[in-house]
Amino acid sequence: MKVSLDEPLSKHTSLAIGGPARVFAAPSSLEELNEVIAEWSGMPVVWLGGGTNALAADGPLEALVISTGNLRGIEMLSDNGTGAVLRVSCGEPMKKLLSFCLERGLSGLEGLVGIPGSFGGAVKGNSGSNGIEVKDVVFSVCVMDKKGQTQRLNREEIGFKYRGTSINDSSLIVNADLALGKGKVSREEIKKKMNELFAQKRQTQPLLEKSAGCVFKNPPGCSAGQLIDQAGLKGTRIGDIEVSRKHANFFINLGKGTAQDFLALMELASRKVKEQAGVMLVPEIRILKNAGNR
Repeated sequence: MKVSLDEPLSKHTSLAIGGPARVFAAPSSLEELNEVIAEWSGMPVVWLGGGTNALAADGPLEALVISTGNLRGIEMLSDNGTGAVLRVSCGEPMKKLLSFCLERGLSGLEGLVGIPGSFGGAVKGNSGSNGIEVKDVVFSVCVMDKKGQTQRLNREEIGFKYRGTSINDSSLIVNADLALGKGKVSREEIKKKMNELFAQKRQTQPLLEKSAGCVFKNPPGCSAGQLIDQAGLKGTRIGDIEVSRKHANFFINLGKGTAQDFLALMELASRKVKEQAGVMLVPEIRILKNAGNR
């Protein structure tokens, strides 16, 4: 298991922003995970998946940051010809999960094509796209607390909601079970739909830029991106952070952007939208910072 001291979080986030984590570990098993938690038991724990929806502070993060990227695996629990149940580990990349489903003709996740990051983060944030959310297929989740104790939660206990769950931030989603269809839609149809949705996403979102995905949650009945656009902020730049000209709810790191600049742009967007539309925007991205820091 790799354990590093003062590891730059900029190397582990899609924004390429973030100061050093005092301790950074990337366990490959639950045994290694328990070992590192026990060894550094006096430190706050921060879970980090693919880092695609995270903004890490510029200064040192006084915490044990645990990357789940090596906690991978997809297990077929059942397959009766008309449906299948999978158990997917938290660190499994969403792209690989969708490829696994496509190869086996499993349907239900097509709408999530193009969503980056890891499966655990997608479950925790109830990721969604094209009218599909993770909650539509997940029916149980195994979680671990910071003492290494695990328990399995059913759908009611997960508490799915828009872009979130009721699972405590201090808990790690170890794996989740999901039910998918089989046979009703051909593999060719699944592939065609995924290709079409991904092509559409590439036209409307800056997928090739350094971003953390959608910065704000969509308010009820409207689009955060449209509200920011209507406030005249497309292309607005603070330092090296810019509101995407393709989709205003994406903020791009043009090269040397900082968390301070990103947060300043978030505050500007929130203020302008509140002034012009009377809507308070709520962040969708995770902000990794020391307790007590603004």
